[in-house]
Amino acid sequence: MASTPPAATAAPAVKRDRTHYLYIAVIAAVVLGIAVGLLAPDVAIEFKPLGTGFVNLIKMMISPIIFCTIVLGIGSVRKAAKVGAVGGIALGYFLVMSLVALAIGLVVGNVLHPGDGLHLTDAIKQTGQAQVSSDALPPVDFVLSIIPTTFVSAFTEGQVLQTLLVALLAGFALQAMGSAGAPVLRGIEHIQRLVFRVLAMVMWAAPVGAFGAIAAVVGSAGLDALKSLAVLMLGFYVTCVLFLFVVLGTLLRVVAGVNVLALFKYLGREFLLILSTSSSESALPRLIAKMEHLGVSKPVVGITVPTGYSFNLDGTMIYMTMASLYIADALGTPMSVGEQIPLLLFLLVASKGAAGVSGAGLATLAGGLQSHKPALVDGVGLIVGIDRFMSEARALTNFGGNAVATVLVGTWTKEIDKERVQEVLSGRLPFDETTLLDEHAPADPSGQGGEKELAHA
Repeated sequence: MASTPPAATAAPAVKRDRTHYLYIAVIAAVVLGIAVGLLAPDVAIEFKPLGTGFVNLIKMMISPIIFCTIVLGIGSVRKAAKVGAVGGIALGYFLVMSLVALAIGLVVGNVLHPGDGLHLTDAIKQTGQAQVSSDALPPVDFVLSIIPTTFVSAFTEGQVLQTLLVALLAGFALQAMGSAGAPVLRGIEHIQRLVFRVLAMVMWAAPVGAFGAIAAVVGSAGLDALKSLAVLMLGFYVTCVLFLFVVLGTLLRVVAGVNVLALFKYLGREFLLILSTSSSESALPRLIAKMEHLGVSKPVVGITVPTGYSFNLDGTMIYMTMASLYIADALGTPMSVGEQIPLLLFLLVASKGAAGVSGAGLATLAGGLQSHKPALVDGVGLIVGIDRFMSEARALTNFGGNAVATVLVGTWTKEIDKERVQEVLSGRLPFDETTLLDEHAPADPSGQGGEKELAHA
């Protein structure tokens, strides 16, 4: 009888129930937001600050979470060369998959020809020109922008890659300090617990943010835009689904032996959060926490996830190529394959220069066309009305691609606990929604487990 109360552990069950109700509330908020957007579009647009405010709350947590994750991961690893190998493998994979996604977008665009028969007005032309953003940097300036003005400004300016650079330098410095750096690592570990606890508190505002974001999107676009561009939207959605489940799903099964459906089910709440906010950044901190809980080591998660958010934008790649062909067809100037390939390669580079730009998909498309094929910029106005709806599919695809990439890189570098992966995906080792951390995990792949792996490297 004495062993019954500990076995029951009622408290964790209550915690899981509370977060379960939270995401039911998010779904209800999304439905309510769509209804308000359709029935009272002018009123719905006024709710946009609610969605913006919630996304900003999440964004303020990104820099400290990335910093703590990377510093703890690298600082506890003996060999710096292994960290470099993880980064090299991740960047190589991102480049290949970006090309694959761009190519798939071109193939689908050439098959559907969704822009045939449309006409441009002067108002649409002006709207398209307005989308050209000066924030998208050329490659050299983009590389220089990764270096922060000061050590601290990387955290205050909200630039993911700047935070990544500072965290890498701090992690390698603590690694070189050896036992002298142990107190610093312990301090950062406590800071990480604090930051994740704050994030768990912020998540309770998700229903309000979801309502505001969805209501504003539906209210600003309306049914007319959806009907006129339904072919492009549906074609893009189907392409993203096939890319995630066929291309990435097959790769994940062959390389890691993991079922993509099980992985995406495990990340279901993050997908719901992205769907309701149209921002993949809103789920970045939770992706880091969940990938570590899944069994991928801290160095792999800390390097692959933040870097992937800037360099592994599979959904954005598909979007840019399909949208470019759509615009070319709508303007009556369809591009030949000889013109499409250079555009594909140009957009591959241009997309990296727009990392971190708000509304990066549309801004990058307009900026890329302005530099490579200026005559097509006028046509960008054709898709402004539905861009927010397509941005959700872009964000979901980008997020799914980075989750798969983290598991793949962990497998290739032997920095993943495969037994733990099966335990987690089967539901036998649930994720702690209260702290977002494994406070009492029996085996932390970033600590002793990571050391064992690196000792064999």
